[in-house]
Amino acid sequence: MRYTQSHREETHRKLIKVAAAALRDKGPDRLGVAEVMKAAGLTHGGFYAHFKSKDALLSETLAEIFAQSQRRLGRMLDGLPPKHALATYIDFYVSTRHRDDPSNGCPITALNSDLPRQSRKFRSTFESGVNRLSDLLARLIDDARVADAMSADVPTIGQRRCLDEAFRLLQEKSAPAVAVVDGTGRLVGLVTSETVGEMMMLQQALPKGVKLGPWSRKAANSE
Repeated sequence: MRYTQSHREETHRKLIKVAAAALRDKGPDRLGVAEVMKAAGLTHGGFYAHFKSKDALLSETLAEIFAQSQRRLGRMLDGLPPKHALATYIDFYVSTRHRDDPSNGCPITALNSDLPRQSRKFRSTFESGVNRLSDLLARLIDDARVADAMSADVPTIGQRRCLDEAFRLLQEKSAPAVAVVDGTGRLVGLVTSETVGEMMMLQQALPKGVKLGPWSRKAANSE
């Protein structure tokens, strides 16, 4: 019986999905091709219509596992503010639910100890997946740090002195002083602009939730 290309692709995706759960749960050495085919409702003989070897199955499955982790992370954090997003991911990662579900858990902790015994292709796929996840988490951490800095108050003597000095210089240059405040009205910086056009350009470049506002020395002293 000849199957359509769409049927073959659907069957291939099903095999990868079944293999992904088995790979994280059992590891590459204990994952059996016959077991995967049976779980997908297929005979062992149909395996080579989809993969040249078990190593090919393992490498493609591993790539999909990391892709699943990234997609899950994207869905979990979609629309959340940076600090909330980072805290949400950490809470999920260390949760008992995540710990007790290895077939849907972190591929790094599940497979790291198996790497020395695997093929170069498998190890390369693992390294690429780790790097992508690391880059994503690094961006989360950096975004959270930026958000934290942007929402900082100006309560310390050192910060007030810096702002006072900036204000004095602005007065000497007869340049307008413009405060940068976050969504709660906290002062997060002080800038100058000679023209309205420059102020409008600056406003467009600021992060979401941060805006320009009028500045006065009295406002600084009241912090």
